[in-house]
Amino acid sequence: MKNFLFIKLVFIFVFTMTGVVSAQKQIEQQIQRDPVLEADSKHNLDVARQYFKLKKAYKAVILRFEETYAANPAFSNMDEFLFYAGMSSYYLSIGKGKQKIISFTDEEKKRFAPARLREEAIAYLSMISRDYPQSQYVTPAKKALAEIESKAK
Repeated sequence: MKNFLFIKLVFIFVFTMTGVVSAQKQIEQQIQRDPVLEADSKHNLDVARQYFKLKKAYKAVILRFEETYAANPAFSNMDEFLFYAGMSSYYLSIGKGKQKIISFTDEEKKRFAPARLREEAIAYLSMISRDYPQSQYVTPAKKALAEIESKAK
């Protein structure tokens, strides 16, 4: 009986310490984030959210996302940003939105071609479930991926 109690206490201690170590790692990750980059990224996300929801300016969302991802790929709300970028790419690929795609150069024509936008949408939405499995955007991203794949057939 004493051995059983001792083993049980050891397991409780190990699991408690595992949680403490995990919490410490999360705190360290938050501390290591550059506050200036984080503030700038949050501003870009806020603007992109407004473009997406209110203005239906999907090209602007993509451009804000690319700027933020290049500067701060460890942004704390990257899952939300990936969702808006993925959905914006998808919507542009099927011609939705109020913002018209005007391409002045061959590079822009290739960049905003519907096939490439669909590929980017799939990549961005897939990253959410792969890299952020606990995100609230996993379920809507999977639904959007299923819709994209069904329309591709």
